[in-house]
Amino acid sequence: MSNESPLGIDRRSFLKTSVAGGSGLMLSNNLPLFAVGGESKLDNINIAQVGVGAQGQVLMQSLMKMPRLNVVAVCDIWEKFNLKRGIGLWRKNGQKPAPYIDYREMLEKQPDLDAVIIATPDFWHAPMTNACLEAGLHVYCEKMMSNTHEGAVSMVQTAKKTGKFLQIGHQRRSNPRYQFVKKHLLDENQICGRITNVNGQWNRAVTEPLGWPAKYAISDDMLKEFGFKDMHQFRNWRWFKGLGGGPISDLGAHQIDIYGWFLGANPKAVTASGGADFYDDLEWHDNVMAIYEFDTAQGPVRAFYQVLTTTSAGGGYFEYFMGTEGSIKMSENPKYTTVFREASAPSWNKYINDGFLKKQGEAEVRPWQVPLPPSRTDSAGTVDVRETAALDAFEVNKTLEGYIHQPHLENFFAAIRDSKVPLNCPGHEALECEAAVLKVNEAIEAGRRLEFTDSDFYA
Repeated sequence: MSNESPLGIDRRSFLKTSVAGGSGLMLSNNLPLFAVGGESKLDNINIAQVGVGAQGQVLMQSLMKMPRLNVVAVCDIWEKFNLKRGIGLWRKNGQKPAPYIDYREMLEKQPDLDAVIIATPDFWHAPMTNACLEAGLHVYCEKMMSNTHEGAVSMVQTAKKTGKFLQIGHQRRSNPRYQFVKKHLLDENQICGRITNVNGQWNRAVTEPLGWPAKYAISDDMLKEFGFKDMHQFRNWRWFKGLGGGPISDLGAHQIDIYGWFLGANPKAVTASGGADFYDDLEWHDNVMAIYEFDTAQGPVRAFYQVLTTTSAGGGYFEYFMGTEGSIKMSENPKYTTVFREASAPSWNKYINDGFLKKQGEAEVRPWQVPLPPSRTDSAGTVDVRETAALDAFEVNKTLEGYIHQPHLENFFAAIRDSKVPLNCPGHEALECEAAVLKVNEAIEAGRRLEFTDSDFYA
């Protein structure tokens, strides 16, 4: 991939200029945020939303459920559509945000801001986040952190330098069901025995590229200023090199993050295959299959991940951790979440009595082994291959109340109000996932197995 940004300048210069530009934007209320003992001086938190397209509106649903937030600004370059709609929704909710097209103007004119929520195209995440952190603001930034490893590293470094909070939008980290499974089933009880394999996917049916109403088109000059060739590229930026990372970044990052989090390890290598096999006017791979290799405290683990954009078949989106005594199939959608016990495993009555699990009965799906016909037997008359016993299926006795992004945003604001509250996905932890995901596209281009180094995961 070229090191040139879509704005036509060297990427290093692009990031350096953006950070430097933000460093002169000082807030008038840039006083110590936390009192002695971690008590916050803030009651109501003044926030801005930068990017109120599809993902920004998803976050807006959760934000509207939260008390003690003042939405003082909304920023989006699509003035006639996203910005107008975003301002209207917030005003219906009783807020009075000021509208902005350019985030730099917003930072100059809104010295009352405490935090910013960023949900813009990936290639803008690093420059926007760095400028906001340098301006003295806490930042919640959607994943991916950046479309480049260099950009993600710069965000971690700026957060360290400024001492401001940087939460990345891997919202599963704050989902109470995911937290419950990791703490009680995996970390405390190793319910799966030794995990040997992981399998995950997110498949979507064929869709047409996003369009736009002609009367709401952004001017060519405005598009160029913000790094887009035309409206088609603006609307479908996830599919273009230099702007996003394709479906493996857009969808896969959520789940690959859980691989490392649940296993407690970063991958040591990845092999991948993919291609732009279906969509003619888009650049990134429309299907990707990747195999990660992990070294964990229990032993080696191989993890497969698949993202398809031409079929929704295969049972939705999930992360499946398979072990010698049991397996855990996780998903943000509760209907895809099940815990399976191997017939040879010790009794799980303890976990039922402790309230961790609820029995479902026999699993709907049995393992893949199929018994051989009776004619194919060995000299002792036994069948060469026997079907593994059916698995007992259990529900995780923990639910999520509210929208799926809400706990993650609540964690962000809780940390701002009380420095003793840890972020569930701070930038330096999210960088580990970003490195793992970005290496997939590199492995596809290289056509071979690529190894990771420690420098990939740390800033």
